[in-house]
Amino acid sequence: MRNLLEQIQGRLDELNKAERKVAEVILLNPQQATRFSIAALAQAAKVSEPTVNRFCRSFGVSGYPELKLQLAQSLASGAAYVSRAVEADDDPAAYTQKIFGSAIASLDSACQQLDPQQISRAVDMMIQARQIHFFGLGASAPVALDAQHKFFRFNLAVSAHADVLMQRMLASVAHTGDLFVIISYTGRTRELVEVARLARENGASVLGLTAAGSPLANACSLSLHIPLPEDTDIYMPMTSRIIQLTVLDVLATGMTLRRGVDFQPHLRKIKESLNASRYPIEDDELN
Repeated sequence: MRNLLEQIQGRLDELNKAERKVAEVILLNPQQATRFSIAALAQAAKVSEPTVNRFCRSFGVSGYPELKLQLAQSLASGAAYVSRAVEADDDPAAYTQKIFGSAIASLDSACQQLDPQQISRAVDMMIQARQIHFFGLGASAPVALDAQHKFFRFNLAVSAHADVLMQRMLASVAHTGDLFVIISYTGRTRELVEVARLARENGASVLGLTAAGSPLANACSLSLHIPLPEDTDIYMPMTSRIIQLTVLDVLATGMTLRRGVDFQPHLRKIKESLNASRYPIEDDELN
């Protein structure tokens, strides 16, 4: 199957005058196109934003965020096991720009696809939980640990686990009021799906951060659908991990806002507890 840039080039003569302008701007500098907003692209092509959206739909994508993601992935066939966007002969400037560009496009696409109502429901689940367990395996394990660092600040019993046996034992003694947040990019890891089912059978709620329609998503009480910008069966997980971390930041922000201004002194006390562990900025010895 041809990548998106090849498709645009191949269909250039078929496009109407306005859509051809969009195609020419993209083909002139695909890297820059991945950093454009839809308004910036429309301005560069001297067309309207609805024209850009029609252009996107003509190539089978839902909108410009998804188009940017596919552009980032189409810049090269990919260095095996590194990233689809990187070629084997890329120099440091090229692969740095490609990795950052791919991450930016993926985050933009994920932001457009996340449902604010689902985010609100997920925040409700976390606010109402008696304790929260964050589970992840492989590349998702450090994401679960990062979540533990964030969410303990909300006066909740919080833990993070990357061991399958510990995850299964905790799920087996789950109760109503417990929340299990299971992080899996593909949603196809058997052990995590089994743990989700076991936790729910014991009365707990399960929130998934995973792919839409995956076995894990179907096993959860609620799933926040994470887009699939990279094939982690082949390539090293990169943008997927960044999206997971950002979604957790969104949930933590939602909890902070729900707690309101009365909760701010508690957060400030935690921050201030770190002051004694740091050198002052004005310390002459560090200059």
